[in-house]
Amino acid sequence: MDIDLRATVVGFALAAVVLAGVLSLVGIGRVTEAIVAADLATLAAVLGVAVCWLSAWGLALHTVLSGLGSSVRRHVAVLVFAAATFANNVTPFGQAGGEPVAALFVSRAGDTEYETGLAAIASVDSLNFVPSILLASGGIAYFSTRVAFGDRLRFASYAVGALALAVPVLAVVGWRYRYRVEGAAIRAVTPVVRFLGRVVPGRMPPARDAIRSRVEGFFHAIERVTGDRRRLALALGFSTLGWLCLATSLWLSLAALGEAVAYPVVLVVVPVGAIAGITPLPGGLGGVEAVLIALLAALGVPAGAAAAAVVVHRLGTYVLPTVVGGGVAGVLGSNRFTSSG
Repeated sequence: MDIDLRATVVGFALAAVVLAGVLSLVGIGRVTEAIVAADLATLAAVLGVAVCWLSAWGLALHTVLSGLGSSVRRHVAVLVFAAATFANNVTPFGQAGGEPVAALFVSRAGDTEYETGLAAIASVDSLNFVPSILLASGGIAYFSTRVAFGDRLRFASYAVGALALAVPVLAVVGWRYRYRVEGAAIRAVTPVVRFLGRVVPGRMPPARDAIRSRVEGFFHAIERVTGDRRRLALALGFSTLGWLCLATSLWLSLAALGEAVAYPVVLVVVPVGAIAGITPLPGGLGGVEAVLIALLAALGVPAGAAAAAVVVHRLGTYVLPTVVGGGVAGVLGSNRFTSSG
């Protein structure tokens, strides 16, 4: 359950340096002035849309967990997803770093085995790739007929195109050879887990059969998720709604500052910006903002307004779930959280 405090502190320090550098290039005074002059009603709408985004992806998690036999309630799933988002936001490499902790949150709240929780949160994260690529591809197609691609927008189109090709190919190959992947995972995980069991005080190295059973349980859970097409379609629907809410959050943030942009702008910018979440910074903090600002500026938004809008957008979609999710994570850590609560 523990998150490496030292790595988190170092990560946030690096993120602060990156953010300070980006905002300094734009002009901190220009950003501050733009935010102070923002329309308060529209800012409140940004917060509301951020809550809708968190709820939509939480409902996607609920749909997946229901398919795995968990009786977790909808509002509990939303809160648990907030805790999972908190884990992603305070660990380096975003989802890759926070997913093991997020899986423990899910398994505790849903009263399931750890590997089932890991399969659930991994399935939701994987499903989220599909609508993001489709929405970004649609936005790129829109702009290809209306503007000349500069270097930044060309890079965005290359990134979207690469993902649009790589994700389905990897999914098909991985599914076709899933038993080989499962065997390779068992061979890779077993020596690492047994080594940790020997060196961590108070722990005994687990038996090889126990490790094999855990890994097989994870892959079987993934098979159950992908085998229920109705629930899979419903989860994809919630995922798509969440992405639209994220895009709307940035669009409203720009509108609050008096910047009217075409909606396809944010359909391109938000998914491509999310790619920066893989940087070795907590939740991609600093890297995501830099990419969002650069892409908005490439699409004609003044740099000061772009930076101010990104700050507002990230207050709703990064700070809010981190604060709320941190509270939920604290309750989960104290074992006072139940799936029926």
